[in-house]
Amino acid sequence: MSLTEAAQIWIVTGVSGGLGRSIALAAAAAGHTVYGTLRRADQLAAFEALVPGRTHAILLDVNDHQAVSREVAAIESREGRIDVLVNNAGYGLFGAVEETSMEEARAQMETNFFGLLAMTQAVLPGMRQRRSGGIVQISSVAGFRGTNGLSIYNASKFAVEGFSEALAQEMQPHGVKVMCVEPGPFRTNWAGSSAIRTERRLDAYADTAGARIAQIEAYSGQQPGDPDRAAAVILQALANPQTPMHLPLGPLAIDGFRVKMRQLSAEIDRWESLASDTGFATAQH
Repeated sequence: MSLTEAAQIWIVTGVSGGLGRSIALAAAAAGHTVYGTLRRADQLAAFEALVPGRTHAILLDVNDHQAVSREVAAIESREGRIDVLVNNAGYGLFGAVEETSMEEARAQMETNFFGLLAMTQAVLPGMRQRRSGGIVQISSVAGFRGTNGLSIYNASKFAVEGFSEALAQEMQPHGVKVMCVEPGPFRTNWAGSSAIRTERRLDAYADTAGARIAQIEAYSGQQPGDPDRAAAVILQALANPQTPMHLPLGPLAIDGFRVKMRQLSAEIDRWESLASDTGFATAQH
């Protein structure tokens, strides 16, 4: 499938800053009409002013699934179609497994996975019927490789990855692209004001999860990745006839993927003989 419309209709969730805002700006600068979701009314005017006439602000929390359906339907009614959905809204929950309450874990999954699911389901009927469209899931290298201190965030992004791989198979016959983007460290507020730390802190994890979280937080504002350059890469990959299923962004993410793949391959080789010996015993005559 190719996104052939010169001027496309985009929805980007979570455009108050960071990668979401950069993607929205890049799409609007390329001539597309972009609807961006924000959770605060005082943020709407600034987004509308980004590229006047092309950036349109929507007051929406992706956790409100009825509102998601209503707003997507309104855009389709107004514009006649939605060409691209970028599921960017989400946040990081920092804390060891034992430190995390069920309420904190459920809230993380609600936004990072179920909000993304609601947005995806809302656009699928129109894209399927038109046999055209693109869905971009902003995942993370943390959706491929676990990191202590980020266990529930890892879980939410691993869920996005598995869901999206299956979705891509379902939508391929209907001409709809699905791409997971897995950024490494980019200079956004993900590790700063957007992050949530578990209320419970245990000294037992001070040297593991605690130390890792402190390292991530200290890194905030100094990450090597430029969100604007990431946005440009995402637009290029989506427009390419061979759009990738997975797009790790930045050298650290790419290296993280390769290191884990080597480790997995070596572990499978080491245990293959034992792990393969699981069939029913062959009857002896």
